[in-house]
Amino acid sequence: MKNRGDHQASRNFISQKWTLFLCICSFCAGLLFTNRPTAVESEGLKLVSEGCDLRRMKNVKRDPKQIFGEVSKTHEAIQTLDKTISSLEMELAAARSIQESIVNGSPISQEDTRSSSEKRKYLMVVGVNTAFSSRKRRDSVRATWMPQGEKRKKLEEEKGIIMRFVIGHSATVGGILDRAIEAEDKKHGDFLRLDHVEGYLELSAKTKTYFATAVTMWDAEFYIKVDDDVHVNIATLGHTLVRHRKKKRVYIGCMKSGPVLAQKGVRYHEPEHWKFGESGNKYFRHATGQLYAISKDLATYISLNQHVLHKYANEDVSLGSWFIGLDVEHIDDRRLCCGTPPDCEWKAQAGNICVASFDWTCSGICGSVDRMKEVHKRCGEGENAVWSATF
Repeated sequence: MKNRGDHQASRNFISQKWTLFLCICSFCAGLLFTNRPTAVESEGLKLVSEGCDLRRMKNVKRDPKQIFGEVSKTHEAIQTLDKTISSLEMELAAARSIQESIVNGSPISQEDTRSSSEKRKYLMVVGVNTAFSSRKRRDSVRATWMPQGEKRKKLEEEKGIIMRFVIGHSATVGGILDRAIEAEDKKHGDFLRLDHVEGYLELSAKTKTYFATAVTMWDAEFYIKVDDDVHVNIATLGHTLVRHRKKKRVYIGCMKSGPVLAQKGVRYHEPEHWKFGESGNKYFRHATGQLYAISKDLATYISLNQHVLHKYANEDVSLGSWFIGLDVEHIDDRRLCCGTPPDCEWKAQAGNICVASFDWTCSGICGSVDRMKEVHKRCGEGENAVWSATF
């Protein structure tokens, strides 16, 4: 019995030794395998860090031309989107104008009822402001710088230039004055009739109605207003405008800033002079009223907002006021306000043909009925200029 007990104790003692040994081995193995992932992870972090540094260095070393090219493409995409939005806005404006004409019972030409995509694209619409009493002035213009009959139609079809005398109606609709214009229009076919009551003090309203009507009827790049006692070189006008055709909102004319006249009874008196500050102040810069041009976006703006645009006593001041606060580029071109001979003649001989000529003292050509042919002969660009021109 004693021997059996000693043998059992020996087995227990050996088992305890092996147990202790195995525990120590397990502990060491645990330490070994636990440390290995930490090292691998550290190595991985190192590689990732190096990879980030390499990418950063790669970005820094990119070709500047490549970066500029990407920026240019983005800018072009933005411009294309801007033009698309502008086109949609103009189509909306045309649709609104047609709808208002239908509601108000105003006459609509066949051209109005076409969709914008079907409309012919024109370079410019030239509206010649005239009055009931100005028949002889109109005839002097027809005999000089405004083509007639088939030539005028050819000008529209081949050069994209629309030319019309612009007039409203008398206070007595259908009266003798209106019938006289209807007979004249039947003969020449060169009028644009406005839904407007004629009157000298209503020039601001007439100008607003003209642009709103013209932009609805014709899809042109530019819209021009000129008085019927001013001489115009059409080809030179076209060449002047196309230089600015890439500009979205442009206002072209002879810019001036005359005094605000508070005294009653004087010509160009401003009843709302107090709005322009203290006595003796001047108007903001605006184009003189004998001739000016605006781009399509501005004509569309007038059409959309015609019911809320304020009218001052002077038509040219009113137009200039409508563009204050807008992102509009003002172009001051003195060729749009040359004097009559010898001024425009000397410039023509020097190769700098004028767009428009008139006398400042008369706000037009003094005695234009008798002198228009003389000015045309001495300062005109030549009959073939417009037909050989490429716009």
